[in-house]
Amino acid sequence: MGMSVTISAATDLDAEQILKLQYLCYQGEAELYGDYSIAPLTQTLAELRAELGAGCVLVARLGDEVVGAVRGATGPGGTAVISGMIVHPRMQRHGLGGRLLAAVEARLAADGATRFRLATGHRNEGNLRLYRKWGYAQVATEQVTRKLTLVTMEKDVRHEDAQDDAQQEAASGARGGVAGAELAASR
Repeated sequence: MGMSVTISAATDLDAEQILKLQYLCYQGEAELYGDYSIAPLTQTLAELRAELGAGCVLVARLGDEVVGAVRGATGPGGTAVISGMIVHPRMQRHGLGGRLLAAVEARLAADGATRFRLATGHRNEGNLRLYRKWGYAQVATEQVTRKLTLVTMEKDVRHEDAQDDAQQEAASGARGGVAGAELAASR
């Protein structure tokens, strides 16, 4: 019988595994844009540990192994910024990205978020497709380098949806299954 993937709050003990997974997952993004100096590849363990204490960081675990993570923080205007969503390459395209997104949205909505915002590279079709599927719409673009344009996407929080997502996440975690949506390796 296989192990179940569970989603829970990250702890300081997860920092090294998250950083290693982040490094693995963002290789494809760096290759896509020809830039290996992107922040996820240069972030230090100390910087990541600071993030763990500053906002909502969730991890997906397969046994003791961290196989996914996502970060979020709600700002003063009620807009929650979701970032750093990663899923181990062997776990992609099995719905884990959607489960992580639902879980972080539910947590942020419970903390008072009224809107969600995230960004991804313009060439990352897997991420763009996933976010559209979850109701996000493009609201802005920003050219970061000659090769990279960030696409910012948003959606309003509908509290009944957040409650439904939390209930679905709890049920999914209880079953231990991963099914459904797609996710590319990076945010």
